Amino acid sequence: MKAALYIDKHFPIGEVDKRIFGSFVEHLGRSVYEGVYQPESPFADEQGMRKDVIDLVSELNVPVIRYPGGNFVSGYHWEDGVGPKEERPARVEPAWSVIESNQFGLNEFVDWTKKVNAEPMMAVNLGTRGPEDAKNLLEYCNIPRGSYYSDLRRKHGWEQPHNIKLWCLGNEMDGPWQMGHKTAEEYGRIAAETGRMMKMLDPEVELVACGSSSLYMDTFGQWEDIVLSESYDYVDYVSLHQYYDNEANNTPDFLASTVAMDKFINQVVAICDAVKAKKRKDKTINLSFDEWNVWYHSKEHDSKLERWIQAPHQLEDVYNMEDALLVGSMLITLLRHADRVKIACLAQLVNVIAPIMTSDTGAWRQTIYYPFAYASRYGRGTVLNTVIDVPTYPSKHGDAPYLDAVCIIGEDEESLTVFAVNKNLEDAMELSCSLREFEGYTVKEHIVLTHADLKAENTEANPNNVIPTADGNAAVEDGTLKASLPARSFNVIRLGK
Repeated sequence: MKAALYIDKHFPIGEVDKRIFGSFVEHLGRSVYEGVYQPESPFADEQGMRKDVIDLVSELNVPVIRYPGGNFVSGYHWEDGVGPKEERPARVEPAWSVIESNQFGLNEFVDWTKKVNAEPMMAVNLGTRGPEDAKNLLEYCNIPRGSYYSDLRRKHGWEQPHNIKLWCLGNEMDGPWQMGHKTAEEYGRIAAETGRMMKMLDPEVELVACGSSSLYMDTFGQWEDIVLSESYDYVDYVSLHQYYDNEANNTPDFLASTVAMDKFINQVVAICDAVKAKKRKDKTINLSFDEWNVWYHSKEHDSKLERWIQAPHQLEDVYNMEDALLVGSMLITLLRHADRVKIACLAQLVNVIAPIMTSDTGAWRQTIYYPFAYASRYGRGTVLNTVIDVPTYPSKHGDAPYLDAVCIIGEDEESLTVFAVNKNLEDAMELSCSLREFEGYTVKEHIVLTHADLKAENTEANPNNVIPTADGNAAVEDGTLKASLPARSFNVIRLGK
């Protein structure tokens, strides 16, 4: 099979906002306890944070991390997780049917983000609470001193303000499963009033309104229109959430999920711009795709979990090669929309549908770790409009190209990176791309992630079963990039002068 890419440095899509490589830590399963925080572990530092996890998260170079939820936040009292640990109450947590000990909270999370060189993306509870609580939390975090909540933070041992600038106005409020679920009209009003109060307190904060919990919600479209019509003046982003599965064991359909993801993004952009025109505004609302991943492997196990225990093995998907391919394609899709997708969060980061897993003996990288790590490392700069000429195949999402790809000029403006996923399960793909505007560029590296078995996994017993190699054959011949992309492979081709 043959494929061609066409690029022109004078036709950029936009600059990559580094926050597109964000992630997510929720009080769910072993994400926090035994993941981020495990004081009794031999890997723990003086604050109880697992150093092996810190190392692996730092390697991912995640710039922003969403917290504390997720469904969890819609019933959360943030005050339970601050102050002396011996005084913190354990609470029932209805969203995930567990007990929350509150031994890890806001201040510990902020300290941990500094260890991994990330910024917090905080969510406020607009399910069972409202604008006043959000204002109080912001005061606790961002006001230096002299007020009740700022001085309470100082009393708790954090003298300097956290200066958190990115906030989610609730979580999935369109979902009937959500504590405090609201209609679009109800949520739009509370989001507007919460946003107005928060920006009165700190005009520099950026606010994310809840969009639809998936493309397939019955209220999709109408929800965004009503919410933004109410809150447009006070919010900066609207969220998108989407998970994909291969429960039907149809790999071609599964790998075609990015066709639906692309449609989802385009439709939300259209609604944002329609509301902008309707309200005659100059401000543009951008997108925060702050939950995305593959999620289905653990669902049967989770249906049998004991209720009301602490930190169960919950949502612990063990990812395989085909999951890594789709995650690579989803990253490419996000990058191809860099003009409007400014924030994105792989959900989640540790143990819970995550690229990193832990046990009492250590931590290891799942298959999906690698495409995320390479995209985060080499996907920063200017995204070029990458035109792809390749055959398609029919899928439940519509006609799907056998190749997902995007080209990015590096931040140094002297490098070019091609990310490419060959979704052909049987045959290699012969790729070509004219480099007429990149004279003198040569291939520095061609990284390939592939495996003969699409169901191959990385486990504690075999953590290096699916790993990338640098044995790709990309080369520049007579001003044209040429490469053979192995069947079912994720590729990173790095070029430079």
